[in-house]
Amino acid sequence: MPKPLILASSSDIRATLLRNAGISFEVQAARVDEDAIRASLSVETATPRDVADTLAEHKARRVAQKHPEALVLGCDQIAELNGVVLTKPDTPETAARQLASLSGQTHRLLSAVVICEAGQPVWRHVGTVRMTMRTLSDAYIKDYIGRNWNSIRHAVGAYKLEEEGVRLFSRIDGDYFTVLGLPMIELLSYLMERGDLSI
Repeated sequence: MPKPLILASSSDIRATLLRNAGISFEVQAARVDEDAIRASLSVETATPRDVADTLAEHKARRVAQKHPEALVLGCDQIAELNGVVLTKPDTPETAARQLASLSGQTHRLLSAVVICEAGQPVWRHVGTVRMTMRTLSDAYIKDYIGRNWNSIRHAVGAYKLEEEGVRLFSRIDGDYFTVLGLPMIELLSYLMERGDLSI
């Protein structure tokens, strides 16, 4: 009998992806201090991949402690430009600086997923996508942020590809689901291998 799945994320797009794939799940957002975890990893000179993976694991473990009977899916996404990690912008000014730095450049978007069972990680994957942004004018950046602030304030790199943010890019090398924050193909393959999902 398939184990129940819990998504340890408040991300609407991740929930939509799972729902659209016909996966039964519950949502219980993990409350972790991402800034403190990032700070401790920065001291250890962790790679952006390591940071994303560690944050996803912390989120899965946090919820798994309360639900040992379930599979708990933790996720995290990081944007990285030339070794510098971009976080969710806390102000429109931060968003403008991020977009200006990404303008005309290629950056990496890393989406990490970790599944915990009985409180322990049993599967993990980090998907990577290369994103090439068009050259943006300062005026466009200002207008874009004005139109989209309520949405992009919760997105690494200050864009959402599933919304107006798609206009910002001239090239994307990688998996669309990974861009959205949940590498679905790999996740579905794992659930099928376990026997928790069938076709």
